[in-house]
Amino acid sequence: MSLQQKIMEAMKIAMKEKNSLALQSLRAVKSAILLAQTQEGAKEELSEAEEIKLLQKLVKQRKDSAAIFSEQGREDLAAPELAEAKVIEQFLPEQMSEEEVAKIVDDIIAKTGASSMKDMGKVMGMANQALAGQADGKTISGIVKARLSN
Repeated sequence: MSLQQKIMEAMKIAMKEKNSLALQSLRAVKSAILLAQTQEGAKEELSEAEEIKLLQKLVKQRKDSAAIFSEQGREDLAAPELAEAKVIEQFLPEQMSEEEVAKIVDDIIAKTGASSMKDMGKVMGMANQALAGQADGKTISGIVKARLSN
């Protein structure tokens, strides 16, 4: 079952349950999928990797918005953003723990022989490829910086 079909099924359930927050989140995902499919040069169906990247982007947008709202003392606006992010995260693959990410980053650093911050781009490229959909870029970046700054 494609992501689009899963979203449609979840939308039906949200409508039956009268869950407006879930429905709003799912409609945003559906809209993003349709936009991605209608972009110039896009294929009719998105690959699984493209779907994961799209979902991660939507979750990140909501978490960033919530962080900004929280900084400004607007918890009334931050809470719905975080709730929407949780709804969207249901469709992402299981996220790895920081320890698991650190182990993979250590393996990549050992393979590439990276030793300083100059090598960060090379390590990040390989890490993002290896961990696509299983960890967010912020976590990966933080671990890579910590390992290479020693």
